[in-house]
Amino acid sequence: MRFAPSPTGPLHMGGIRTALYNYLLAKQQGGDFILRIEDTDQNRFVPGAEQYIIETLKWCGIAPNEGLGFGDGPHAPYRQSERKHLYREFADKLIASGNAYYAFDTAEDLDKMRANMQAQGVPNPSYNSVTRQYMKNSLTLPHDETERKLQAGEPYVIRFHMPRNEEVKFHDAIRGWVTFNTSQLDDKVLFKSDGMPTYHLANVADDYMMQISHVIRGEEWLSSAPLHVLLYRALGIEDVMPIFAHLSLILKPDGNGKLSKRDGDRLGFPSFALNWTDPESKETSIGYRERGFFPEAFINFLSLLGWNPGGDKELMTIEEMIQLFSLEKVHKAGARFDFEKAKWFNQQYLKTKPDAELAVAVKDQLIAKGYTFDAEYVTEFCRLMKERATFVNDLLELGYYFFEPIKIYDTETIKKKYSKEKRAKFTSLVLELNNVSEFKTLYLEKVVKDFAIANEIKTGELMPVLRLALAGTMQGPPVFDMMNLLGKEKTVERLKKSFDYFDSL
Repeated sequence: MRFAPSPTGPLHMGGIRTALYNYLLAKQQGGDFILRIEDTDQNRFVPGAEQYIIETLKWCGIAPNEGLGFGDGPHAPYRQSERKHLYREFADKLIASGNAYYAFDTAEDLDKMRANMQAQGVPNPSYNSVTRQYMKNSLTLPHDETERKLQAGEPYVIRFHMPRNEEVKFHDAIRGWVTFNTSQLDDKVLFKSDGMPTYHLANVADDYMMQISHVIRGEEWLSSAPLHVLLYRALGIEDVMPIFAHLSLILKPDGNGKLSKRDGDRLGFPSFALNWTDPESKETSIGYRERGFFPEAFINFLSLLGWNPGGDKELMTIEEMIQLFSLEKVHKAGARFDFEKAKWFNQQYLKTKPDAELAVAVKDQLIAKGYTFDAEYVTEFCRLMKERATFVNDLLELGYYFFEPIKIYDTETIKKKYSKEKRAKFTSLVLELNNVSEFKTLYLEKVVKDFAIANEIKTGELMPVLRLALAGTMQGPPVFDMMNLLGKEKTVERLKKSFDYFDSL
């Protein structure tokens, strides 16, 4: 299998999904996964795009066996611009068999043809079995004139000789049997005047030379598939033609149309895996990596945008995906994008991360803020907070009060939960906590509950006040775990200050 993007910009989510499905099937079948850069259109080349593609695949954990940036194999080189000497043989073979022809038309000739056809009521004129009869090509020119033009070095392109009114039928692994009539197809350019092949010829030639077994690509290429089938047939290699599978679109959140970068900008979610800075505008688009997503969560979410392995299982390792993947279970219909679901996946993966691993990231954030805390404290903090976080950055944002004084109190809730008349009892509890010798979760729970019983305070009234006093909010870990982590000195000090503040409201 191969992933063959064009270096025309950042790799969008649809492209990554295509790469992922190729990777999964290659690994499942015990085959190789190749990265090939299809840069035949040099006018659309964007600096930095190639390296971006490589870095994206690395971050996503779907590294090819061979290809640009991943080491050479038997199919090198992997840029089509470096393989152009290989394509001429295929073009010449098509010319010799009558399946392609030379066309010497200038840009003005083509414009004139289109204008004439439009004047005759043809809305979308093209170079096809009808119009080619009136153009400057080796089908209409005498043989000796064609030879003279070639010898003189006149500019030309090589076009495919599309048969007229024939049915082209092929089986798509996702969509089943697909049929096109050649009357709907034009004589595509296969070889350009600059000596470069077009996508169509290079794609077929490379897939043949690289022994590609499956071509998994987006549905936007479905209309090109009949030409590719005909090229395999015309080249006499139809018996080794790969299996085609055309993926449906990733749709906007509302399901109306293809997901685009503009949708992400409008609705506030990333469109790319990694940050991308446009080389012209210098505008930077944030990526999923920089937004705080784990690569395995991102890939797991993306894998299910159009594929269902069966059952209710959603969380899967890459190894499980490889085992379960099949093109037969890829949906024909488009998959609606849901950023909230993407965040849910990240949340689930965060919960499974070792506390010590999360602590490393949090400790770096603390150092950046100028704080120093020992590793054991930070690790326990991560254990308490990770059930409530979606991203690693959320840990410190939600639980900042473990490292600095409370900045904001939920005053409205305090007014509802706190009673100044009970201040004397709260003060007594603080004194009792200050005398606790074993300041640990289970013992603290016993002390506070015994205090509540002795002082005729319902725990349902006492616990919210303690939580608000320790965190400033009703959100957070269990109260006694908070006390345990903060320690006796900080707990007692914070309770005193908070109760004084509560009295002032």
